[in-house]
Amino acid sequence: MIEALKPSLEARKKAGNFRALQVFDGVDFCSNDYLGLGRNPLNTEKQASGSTGSRLISGHDEALNTLEQNIASFHGFESALLFSSGYSANTGLLACIAGKDDVILSDDLIHASLIDGIRLSYAKRERFAHNDLKDLEVQLEKNCGAIKGQIYVAVESIYSMDGDHAPLAKISELCQRYNAALIVDEAHAIGVYGEQGRGLVSQLGLNDHVFAAIYTFGKAVGMHGAVITGSSVLRDYLINFCRPFIYTTAPSPQTIADTHAVYKRFQSAETKRRALQTVLQYFETQVKNIPLKNAHWLDSQSPIQGLIVPGNNRAKSLALFLQDNEIAVKAILSPTVAEGAERLRISLHSFNTTDDMDKLRTCLSAFLNDEKP
Repeated sequence: MIEALKPSLEARKKAGNFRALQVFDGVDFCSNDYLGLGRNPLNTEKQASGSTGSRLISGHDEALNTLEQNIASFHGFESALLFSSGYSANTGLLACIAGKDDVILSDDLIHASLIDGIRLSYAKRERFAHNDLKDLEVQLEKNCGAIKGQIYVAVESIYSMDGDHAPLAKISELCQRYNAALIVDEAHAIGVYGEQGRGLVSQLGLNDHVFAAIYTFGKAVGMHGAVITGSSVLRDYLINFCRPFIYTTAPSPQTIADTHAVYKRFQSAETKRRALQTVLQYFETQVKNIPLKNAHWLDSQSPIQGLIVPGNNRAKSLALFLQDNEIAVKAILSPTVAEGAERLRISLHSFNTTDDMDKLRTCLSAFLNDEKP
């Protein structure tokens, strides 16, 4: 049986996209800890380490109710339901809400967890070109009235690889026009955008027009876990039909206490959000403006900055060169991204200094402009 696994691994090595776990040292330009909150201890009082079972058996308690009510209110929704990760939230949501008579229209660049959720559902999937409102409307018009069930539209507010914003307000208008249910993954917006870090849905005032918004805690919030927000009917439906929720052990009392604490902490992190914007401005004017051979920057105003360096081997070589110079950056290779769109995914943080960014600029220029192999 082991021998049957080896050809796929060898093929991946030959293609230059073999994955291996790695410990990163040096200046952090790779983590999703945009505000630096994940680096600091919460100092919550010690709680029990186990929840004893799933929430439908023995793992539910009043502290969880209070946490979910507070989170729902903070983000401007009627209800919320906690999950162990953004991946389980996304896969569970899409897998259970969409049936065989439904269709899910998804942006070409949605996260793998959303794609997997669609695959697990019985719904038909239609893609529309990334952030292309005309293509989305074509798909909405084609399916409206042509299917028996519901149309769902799945997008990210900030895209995890390109770092660009979805045109959420206009997408919402189209969804209202065609009676489609809008699902927004806010993983990379929470903590960074909106008043007190509420996210882009709240910032744009779209709460009443969003079927579900998913907030992941593993990025700017500096924690782990996720929450699906929406109506109380959606919450009840998930409790009854969402398998990742039903069959997962409940979060421990310690996790609940930490999540309470971290929500209070990132709400009051306005100084860090301003510092992050200062870092973004410096990066835009002092790093992205230098000429680079056979490489180009994606258009992004978020903490996620993509430097396209076509070819798996070249992108990997550049990442290794930076790591050798004590800069922690990860290459993103095909098939994770499209062939020819291999890149360095550079994450900016409130704690990055001008010296950090100057060092990155110097190393990028040294490698790319000197044509190092």
